[in-house]
Amino acid sequence: MNKISEQAARVEAEIKKLEAMGGSITGMGKQVRDSVFARFPVVFVLLSTFGLVATLYGFEKVVDEVDFFMNIQDDHIHLILSASPCNSVSYMMQVVKGKSSCG
Repeated sequence: MNKISEQAARVEAEIKKLEAMGGSITGMGKQVRDSVFARFPVVFVLLSTFGLVATLYGFEKVVDEVDFFMNIQDDHIHLILSASPCNSVSYMMQVVKGKSSCG
């Protein structure tokens, strides 16, 4: 029984060392990450803007491929609505028409 308790104590000590190392590594990574954000804010703004523009351009290309939108006339209004799968179409139409709250 004595050997088992000694081994358990050693294992617990090693686990505590590993946890301490993980915390220090996480802290160092956070410091580096925060300093990069602070030093290069313009780069991150430009990358975010590029991502948004690329997404919108890709969405425009998808809409251009749909035949339904090829014959749009000036006197018609079209709406593209994106909703999560957990919301039904009838619920989303209630929200659009103002008959239901979004909460």
